[in-house]
Amino acid sequence: MLAYIFVLFAVAVRFMPHPLAFTPVMAALLYFGARGPRRQLWAPLALLAASDVVLTKIVYAYPFSWDHFVTWAWYAAILWLGTSLRDHTSVLRVAAAALTGSVSFFVVSNLAVWASWNMYPKTLSGLMTCYTAALPYFRRGFEGDMLFTAAMFGLPVAVSAIVRWMDGANSTPTAA
Repeated sequence: MLAYIFVLFAVAVRFMPHPLAFTPVMAALLYFGARGPRRQLWAPLALLAASDVVLTKIVYAYPFSWDHFVTWAWYAAILWLGTSLRDHTSVLRVAAAALTGSVSFFVVSNLAVWASWNMYPKTLSGLMTCYTAALPYFRRGFEGDMLFTAAMFGLPVAVSAIVRWMDGANSTPTAA
């Protein structure tokens, strides 16, 4: 249930004012892959793809292009990466998966922008200019990815620890 809530939260944040590229999308996908039902892995992919279409066509009135399919393939890859955390979750593995998600999105999405739009020359120099122009977004995206991943994976652990602590505090005998 929590995996669905995190995905809905990620979709909702995309429609709210927020610092550019600072969203819980990657963290929600990673968490859903790790904790959501395997048979429902298509659900976050469909919700985020639908929100991409609404944001692109209706909210921002931008043209739809093939680079969206690259983003959707990345969503699927992050869900798949999350499944590797299902049985072997540790702080280091979750942090490595979040770092992988951030870096891979930066590399893949900017390559797709460079290839699909005429904003930069189709040269190595143009590609490097595209990546350089995207660095401020990478910083915010990385910060958001790490923060939201820590929060999403940490919240259930913290709640469980608090519940155990509360149960322990309630079961200690009192002196008469």
